[in-house]
Amino acid sequence: MMAKAVLLLGPTASGKTALGVKLAHTFNAEIISIDSALVYRGMNIGTAKPTEEEKEGVPHHLIDIRDPFDSYSAADFFKDCERLIEEITARGRLPLIVGGTMLYAKALKDGLNQMPSSDLNVREEIEWQARQLGWPAMHEKLSEVDPQTAHRLHPTDSQRISRALEVYRQTGKPISYYQSQQNKGSDHTFLTLGLLPKNRKLLHERIEKRFLMMIQAGFLDEVKRLMTDERFDRQSPSMRAVGYRQAIDYLLGEIDYDRFVLAGIAATRQLAKRQMTWMRSMPQLVTIDPFEEDANALATEHIKEFLSSN
Repeated sequence: MMAKAVLLLGPTASGKTALGVKLAHTFNAEIISIDSALVYRGMNIGTAKPTEEEKEGVPHHLIDIRDPFDSYSAADFFKDCERLIEEITARGRLPLIVGGTMLYAKALKDGLNQMPSSDLNVREEIEWQARQLGWPAMHEKLSEVDPQTAHRLHPTDSQRISRALEVYRQTGKPISYYQSQQNKGSDHTFLTLGLLPKNRKLLHERIEKRFLMMIQAGFLDEVKRLMTDERFDRQSPSMRAVGYRQAIDYLLGEIDYDRFVLAGIAATRQLAKRQMTWMRSMPQLVTIDPFEEDANALATEHIKEFLSSN
């Protein structure tokens, strides 16, 4: 069944949740979360997971569907989202896909590549080498075998450097090769709205304020609870989420409190920058400044035009 759906993408702390709920009320929509961290149960404060009050009675999907140390991939999201789009449409409602995981958005619109699954032994070997040499040195190793990927990664982007080296060591082919081998994306029709703040300073202030509020709300206690799980692995995707990996460093005594706060804020700002860079490369992206008073009205008009078009 061909359906119409709206993607509402944006960087962290740009107001996606609140705007998504407003639009859901306007268009009789159900929200599908497109956020790789919100899928995990027990990760509430550090992910800014919407509360029941913030949801305002709007159905939300793909939240709290995995334990923190279970896997959830872009392929899993693609399958789940396709199913939900059809189910929500069959109920006579609009699928509104809200979040900031741009890899999932790309998978939905452009299709999935044939990336090999993770190999724990290879990953552990890479992590061991990184502890000896440092991530900038591992970035240099990556540039020797996959200069295209290395060029777009920061030398301290440990998660992506590790994954790129892992793929190369598993297959002998660079990760950029697999990323260029795309399968077909969704058959559904999408309007993609991108929240791109013009006032970068304001976004940075919001990020800092929110991170400090998370700490006051008990973020460190949340991470402590996760660390008591017998399956806890600091290298798991959930624990490498922004904020969580800095909290783990602090709770393990590897950094002091002030450095934890500064590192958490800086990492969140870097995430926002990557999200906005990725959005700008998306074709047919309709941009809206979320901090302008008419953001809701603009989004509403774009969705009305989209739904009335053939």
